[in-house]
Amino acid sequence: MTVTTPQEHPFAVFVRTLGKGKRGARSLTREEAREAMGMLLDGRVEEAQLGAFLMLLRHKEESAEELAGFTEAVRERLQAPAIAVDLDWPSYAGKKRHYPWYLLAAKCLATNGVRIHLHGGGAHTAGRVYTEHHLELLGIPVCVDWLQVEQSLQQGNIAFTALGSWMPRLQRMIDLRNILGLRSPIHSLARLLNPLAAQCVLQSIFHPGYQPIHREASRLLGDTAIVIKGEGGEVEVNPDTLDHLFGTAEGQAWDEDWPALSAQRHVKPESLEPSHLLEVWQGEAQDAYGELAVIGTMALALRGLGQPREEAMATARAWWSQRH
Repeated sequence: MTVTTPQEHPFAVFVRTLGKGKRGARSLTREEAREAMGMLLDGRVEEAQLGAFLMLLRHKEESAEELAGFTEAVRERLQAPAIAVDLDWPSYAGKKRHYPWYLLAAKCLATNGVRIHLHGGGAHTAGRVYTEHHLELLGIPVCVDWLQVEQSLQQGNIAFTALGSWMPRLQRMIDLRNILGLRSPIHSLARLLNPLAAQCVLQSIFHPGYQPIHREASRLLGDTAIVIKGEGGEVEVNPDTLDHLFGTAEGQAWDEDWPALSAQRHVKPESLEPSHLLEVWQGEAQDAYGELAVIGTMALALRGLGQPREEAMATARAWWSQRH
């Protein structure tokens, strides 16, 4: 039997702050969030603390200040060189009802000189199709370090990196999804990271209410960003529905509603054959829903780079029709 009181772990204060009951619990401040994430990234926490912290945040729902603080901690630990990028394009949700048309949008934008950094967290949820499944088919290079990213951007204006190649501890937290049974706030955080300080960050947050929180986090960080609901949680305009854009630039928030691009809803495909994407890109097949999704998503990206909606839509249509 010990009569010595054990010393409290330094990270315990953050778990207690989030989990001290309905009356005692509160969100972390931006500074607390930065410190807590720093300890997580530096490996200075116990496994039980990591799981408790992530699930308490998930239950509470993370605030804009927490997301901003977490992002700052990640950026402080990145050792990325200065690489010119127009669009930061996070892809962490995966698709299950429609093809990943956003990849053709990114490919077409890159063909026309827009420099794009795609990044994702792997196939963490069963039954979904992820960006990583289509990269080789579409000729989008997968890079394992920043030197390869720079070379790929110089050669073709587009590059993909796995989160694990530049922030492995965050990837490990994402991989806990099937152990904890729920997605953690890291899935949301990854969309904000913008590791190469791109001119604009595109974000898709599927669950209602989270979009303005992400927009505010980007505003606090000083980023230019557009947040949408996105089809399936990916940065992709659904042509069958109205899209609301939550934007921020130069420290100011803005909002726009974009009408549906189709007068009637399209029927979802019975199966998702990857080759269909390439056939549409090469002009060997047509897809009414998909091509509208591509054009709308390209216009969204161009809006983030400063073009008004009508100009962006016209540019997107022209680039798509001239893609060969």
